[in-house]
Amino acid sequence: MLIDILIVLLKAVGVALGLLTTFAYMTLIERRLLGRFQMRQGPNRVGPLGLAQPLADAIKSIFKEDVNITLADKFVYWIAPLIAITMSLTAFGAIPAGPAGSLFGTDPWVFNLDIGLLFILGVTSMGVYGIFLGGWASGSKYPLLGGLRASAQVISYELGMGLSVLGLLILVGSMNLLEIVKWQTENGWLVLFQCVAFMTFFVSAFAETNRSPFDLPEAEQELVAGFLTEYSSIKWALFQMAEYVAMITASAVMATLFFGGYKGPNLEIAGINIGNIPFIWLYAKIGVFLFIFIWVRATLPRMRYDKLMQFGWKFLFPVALGNTLVAAAFRGYFPKDTPWILGVISLVALIIIFAVTSRSTTRAAPARANAGD
Repeated sequence: MLIDILIVLLKAVGVALGLLTTFAYMTLIERRLLGRFQMRQGPNRVGPLGLAQPLADAIKSIFKEDVNITLADKFVYWIAPLIAITMSLTAFGAIPAGPAGSLFGTDPWVFNLDIGLLFILGVTSMGVYGIFLGGWASGSKYPLLGGLRASAQVISYELGMGLSVLGLLILVGSMNLLEIVKWQTENGWLVLFQCVAFMTFFVSAFAETNRSPFDLPEAEQELVAGFLTEYSSIKWALFQMAEYVAMITASAVMATLFFGGYKGPNLEIAGINIGNIPFIWLYAKIGVFLFIFIWVRATLPRMRYDKLMQFGWKFLFPVALGNTLVAAAFRGYFPKDTPWILGVISLVALIIIFAVTSRSTTRAAPARANAGD
């Protein structure tokens, strides 16, 4: 019993250290990629090829002056960044990174819950408490507005995200992440049967992690730095850690729910099934999603806040709800039929959605031009 507890603690520490190290080098990778997108070099001065830049940033954050805010609620002001980073780190522990017993005879996850998906959605939602409390406790109007924006944004897009996974759960019949991966091994990736759900979940993930074009809680043109305005030194760095770790966790969840998780191609090389090798395939899929997060940041401008809320309530929520109803009707009326039929229906629906939205955008552009004239 004691050994089992020690193994779990070691795995938890390993996950935390791995995520924080990944965060450090994700900042470098993002800055280098943004430099490439914008036809410049990016960080390349500190260490060979700029690889020591994360270390320099860490030293700067630790020794930077820690500003004390006179009107701040001291306890809440200090604990808010800890809440944000703790929730982000905790959620990743439920992600299975390989088959049972494949990590030196132990399981490659920290904990395996029958309600694993519900746990992840709940814990990641609690991360916004750190943002809101940090904005409220700062004693300034700009951080407060940033915290309020974050709360409204997460509530709006949590509904779309929750409804996105309902169709998936109707097909699989379990919230256990291992069972979801197993179902995909037997039937195919869930993105093939629930592409509309993946689209709504993917968009909601940007809003949940406050990434561009949904980074309204820290919009510097409007709110100085939003909820981060009064934070400096290591407390500011903790909020940055929480954002990047949440982005990594969101990528892992999308890879697990829609792209087979830790499973790779079912091929044998030298008597070893490479599809069951732990970590490699999951990390590769996470890397693809992280690249897309950075690509979108370099490509799309920030949305206006009213448009952000309108998009969440008037488009994303109805689409996710409709997808759930279609999946429920299919499973209710055709319980024994192949899910490929549902996949075709979902693909046709996605094409129609893109066609309608593209047509609406094309019509709206001349109207705005005429209004300007």
